[in-house]
Parts: sequence; structure tokens; C-alpha cells
Amino acid sequence: MATIPHLASAMQTVLGDVADATARATGFVQRTSKLTGAKFVQTLVWGWLANGDSTLDELTQMAINTGVQITPQGLDARFTPEAAACLAQVLAAAVRHLISAEGGTPTLLDRFTGVYALDSTAIALPDALAASWAGCGNGQGGSQATLKAQVRWELRRGTLEGPLLQPGRAHDRTSPLQDAPLPRGSLRLADLGYFNLGLFADLDRQGVYWISRLQMGTAVYAADGQPVALAQLLTEQCQSELDLPVRVGKGQDLACRLVAQPVPAEVAQERRRKLRVEARQRGQTVSAARLRLADWTFYITNMPIALLSRAEVFVLARLRWQVELLFKLWKSHGQIDTSRSAKPWRILCEVYAKLLAMLVQHWLLLTGCWQVPNRSLVKAAKLVAKYACALACALENKAALRRLLRHLATCLAHGCRMNSRCSKPNSYQLIAQAGGLA
Repeated sequence: MATIPHLASAMQTVLGDVADATARATGFVQRTSKLTGAKFVQTLVWGWLANGDSTLDELTQMAINTGVQITPQGLDARFTPEAAACLAQVLAAAVRHLISAEGGTPTLLDRFTGVYALDSTAIALPDALAASWAGCGNGQGGSQATLKAQVRWELRRGTLEGPLLQPGRAHDRTSPLQDAPLPRGSLRLADLGYFNLGLFADLDRQGVYWISRLQMGTAVYAADGQPVALAQLLTEQCQSELDLPVRVGKGQDLACRLVAQPVPAEVAQERRRKLRVEARQRGQTVSAARLRLADWTFYITNMPIALLSRAEVFVLARLRWQVELLFKLWKSHGQIDTSRSAKPWRILCEVYAKLLAMLVQHWLLLTGCWQVPNRSLVKAAKLVAKYACALACALENKAALRRLLRHLATCLAHGCRMNSRCSKPNSYQLIAQAGGLA
């Protein structure tokens, strides 16, 4: 659980002892220096946590809060390959600290032992780094160097696994989190990049539930084994919903439910427009059947209807977008994908340090506002940024750090909430309504 003592210990260990040991192991620190590995890491983490667009001057001002005086030029000179290696290893060590929030009000999610959402985000890097972080480089805006950050987010307690880093050209199905074990009775949510019928079958045997969109071209069969023409079935469907037992996959014969509902006309039109644009880029045409499927949103799942209704399937499937919102927060507020510099090694150091800052930020949010159903992570992140200087000053003092973390947790719990919406309910409203709590 994300108790204050546990969080304080994790922060002091990762940003202190681990950073110092890693700096020596990577050669970033080779002799006694006022800028130790810990001070360097803390300067960057707190500096960019306070402001994702911090200048070198602002970073050196933050360094003073850690007990180090250094010039902007001196700090800029420390962004080396060894510094990047140090920051990468500190980030990897931080990822191994799994911080979880305490339980809150029971919701629909509590029907499962855990609700795990998988996703990734890509960060373009200078071409000079392509040897380490190969991008797609496909000539259509693809970078020669790209880093992909993979995460798995448990949405009941907020536990974040990752970010785990891969080259940008790596397919999501090769993510180290793709086959990572899940507890029996948990639910897995992932987009089509992770679609794998063999994996779904394995999860089914392990007692793990899953919800997924259906990969186009996947064979669908009725319960009696007869092939199903999905476009024709959905076109002929007169009801506003569909929930059928099916078997999917040629040779896989995976038993599951197919649930579907129609989308508004404007949504279907936009889907068809994108399909035609993508087809033209590939020199192809879109089939009439594929265009008809744009009128519907549909999922497959192994959950029995006794456990989850069709409407509840759609509520839970929507939760996968929470990871997208997390990445949006990291990029818009944390600016993990932008830099003031054009120097490759400084940019790479910046990416690692900012990802580490976002992970520490996430830990802080779990102790303060995760138990609040209508929490606003955007408001919470802005509040945490205001405390970055204080955190830098208090980090080495156990008692002071714990006092500060308790104060910050109280502020997060009471001042970082979303307003309810009537026309387009937030996810927390839909979850509460589905669980009979609103």
C-alpha cells in the first residue's frame, strides 16, 4: 500500500542510494565531486517535475535546493552517454518499486482481483540515437530513432508497472508486459496492438478475463460452427445491441462473446473517411463490408453474461483510454517528448529524467487522491509541481519528508476533483452508475 513511510522510503532509496551507486557503476561519477549521482538525478527530476520546460538556469536553481551549486554551462556539460546510462538504470530501479493506493469506495471494478490496462507511447529521438533506439523510419514522418514506453496500469489501486522501454520499431506484442502473469479473477484491457488469440486462450485457462476489440479479418463462427459474415450480421441487426456467443480464429476455435452497439452517424462517417484515407496511402481500396462495419463498435470477451452485462462490457472497455489520458498528461504537462536542446545525449537524458519524474509524480498521486472517485490527475499534477522545490529540500530528512508528504496528500485529496457531466459522463460516473452507486 502507498503509506507515507513506504513512499518516503522508496523516494529516498531510488533518488539517493540507487542514484549514487548507479552513477559510480556507469562511470558518470569517477571521483569525488559535489555533483554526486544522487544530486544530479534529483536536480533533473525535481526541476522537470516543477516545470517540464525548465531551462538550464532553472535547473541549476533547483540544484541549490538539493545542496549543490553549479553553473548552467557546468550542468550542460554533464549530459553525456554515461549520464544517460545512469538515468536509464535509475528509472529501471524505480519501476521495480510497485506503489499501490489504499482501497476506496467499492465500484464495478471490485468484481475483479485487478483491472489491468496495457498501452504504449512513442517518443521521437534524434537520428544519432538510432543505434540504441531504432525507429520505423518509413519515410512518412517516421523517425530513424524512437523510444517506446510500455506500461501496465492496475486501475483499482493505481499500481503502475513501467514505463518499460523498447525501440520504437518493436511491435506491442513483443512488450515484456504482454505475457506478464496476471492474478486469477483479474481483467485485462488492451488495444489491437496486443491482439493475440493464443494469448487470450492461455488467459482463459488461467482464469483471467479479457476484453478486446476484434482484429479485422479474424474468422468468426457461430456457436454451431457455421461461419459468420460479420458485416451482414450487423447490418441486418434491427436491435440497438448485440450479444452473441461465438468462436473466433481459424484453427483457434476460441469461445467468447461478441458484443456490439451502433455508433452515431457522425462517428461512423469519420471512421469511413479515415479508412479511405489509409487505404489510398497504401494504394488500396476499402471493401463495402469493411465500410459497413464502421457503423458499429464491437468487442469480444471471455466474461460470462452472469458476471458482466453487455452495457458493463462497454463501460469497462472504455477504461483502456485511461492509459491514453495518462500519456497525454505526461506529454502535455510533463513534456516527456520535448526538449529545448538539439544535443542527442542531453535529449536522451531529458527523456529518462522526465519519465522518472512522471513515475514519482504518479506515486504522489496514489497517496493523495486515488481514493477520490472524481479525482482530476491534471489538477493533481499541477499541485505536485508546486511542491517540487519543497520535496527537493526535504528529501534527505526522513521526518521532514514524511510531514511534507502528509500535507501534500491532504491537499491532493481535497482540491483535485473533476466536475460531473450530464451529457457526456466521465468514466468515474459510468463506473459508479454501472455499480449501482450513483
